[in-house]
Amino acid sequence: MKENDHFQDIIEREKGLNKGLATSQLTMIAIGGAIGTGLFLGSGLAIGTAGPSVIISYAIGALIALLLMGCLAEMTVAHPTSGSFGAYAEKYLNPWAGFTVRYSYWFSLVCAVGTEVTAVAIYMKHWFPTVPGVVWILIFSGLLLYVNATSVNLFGAVEYWFSLVKIIAIIGFIILAIYVIVGSNHASGIGPQNYTIQGGFFPNGLWGMWIGIFISLFSYLSIEMIAVSAGEAKEPEKAVPIALRSAVVRLILFYLLTLSLMLMIVPWNKAGGDESPFVKVMDIIHIPGAAGIMNFVVLIAALSAMNSQLYISTRMMFSLSRAGYAPKMFGKLNKKKVPAFALATSAIGIALATIYSVVSPDTALVAMISISSFGAMFAWFMIFITHLFFRKTWTKIGGHKLPVRMIGYPYLTILGAVLLLAVVVSTWFSPMFKDTLILGFPWLILITAVYFIWKKINEKRLNRDEKSSQDRSM
Repeated sequence: MKENDHFQDIIEREKGLNKGLATSQLTMIAIGGAIGTGLFLGSGLAIGTAGPSVIISYAIGALIALLLMGCLAEMTVAHPTSGSFGAYAEKYLNPWAGFTVRYSYWFSLVCAVGTEVTAVAIYMKHWFPTVPGVVWILIFSGLLLYVNATSVNLFGAVEYWFSLVKIIAIIGFIILAIYVIVGSNHASGIGPQNYTIQGGFFPNGLWGMWIGIFISLFSYLSIEMIAVSAGEAKEPEKAVPIALRSAVVRLILFYLLTLSLMLMIVPWNKAGGDESPFVKVMDIIHIPGAAGIMNFVVLIAALSAMNSQLYISTRMMFSLSRAGYAPKMFGKLNKKKVPAFALATSAIGIALATIYSVVSPDTALVAMISISSFGAMFAWFMIFITHLFFRKTWTKIGGHKLPVRMIGYPYLTILGAVLLLAVVVSTWFSPMFKDTLILGFPWLILITAVYFIWKKINEKRLNRDEKSSQDRSM
């Protein structure tokens, strides 16, 4: 038996997408998805929850993300396909796993799109405080839907430049922050002393730091997008390992370093979620026009993340359709080789964000984070579980030596799964994020019921087709 024979049917059914993404674009897609609202706005929420100990929160979150990417990189190099970890779960665990992972992740991304566009409305208030947020939601949503509907090449180009703006801005912020900190005196209120004043390094205790990990994981979400976009990469075997390593290092560096510097400038109790803490830093150091420039950057960051999430959610629905788990129309491609019907369905998050922004604008961001987190966390957990079975099967069938291998298997794979599960379960005891499990468990029950109904209907159809075929041959 050839090493890829058992996966070839999935590769075949997901053919048709345009393989036009370069290595640099793959890297930027991951960065574009993960450096968005989670860093520029969500970090304020995390700081308010954990205080200065948010640095530890993001470090532990980075460890979980690093372990996850080690597992995912190995499987992606073996099987580059748009179905990605959903397809891996289907093949190495069972069809139920593939069904629930893909639908849960798709729904998570759909809601994440809503989170980003909600943030866009918040950022625009900096310049236009009297304009209703729903106006900006509709305008920017229309632009990004057009980009995603045109071609993967246009998407890749737009995302590359979006992400480049963010990276340049973050590097500039780091340099400026270091300059301000080094040149300030104690009387300025800027410096390491901000780590321990206002309640100490753990102002909300170890529990606050622990819940901060959950928010950090939301920030790191979308780094797994490289695996999904590998299905449209030019040379996935070469591009994926390079892109993954580059993205992980940059993300960890950007998050930990920027938060550490930010907390020296802005006291943790003033970094609320009503405005980006990055903008507040600029206000504090009194650089003319800098707050407006930074607000523009965080706006680009949210649009970039939204752009990436629209792309990935569309490909996940495309994969579900091609697997027979969704209507066939979602698996159809337009002349530009884009699954346009799947894209339209994935825009549901925009509608959710629009409703939330009108009904409850003050709580829209936290609500969208809670709703979107469960599906993504479930997908991450299943990636760890799938990897345990993948490595065992790959070794058994004599698979070729892969250029990327998860070190410390199976112990580090298990560690990642246990840490992730512990953090997610903890949200049950957090009033702010309790909705994650309150809504998550019913969703899992619902999608499981849908799977078994689909399975029963499909089995009846196959039996009917088989009987019809036999009758014709008689």
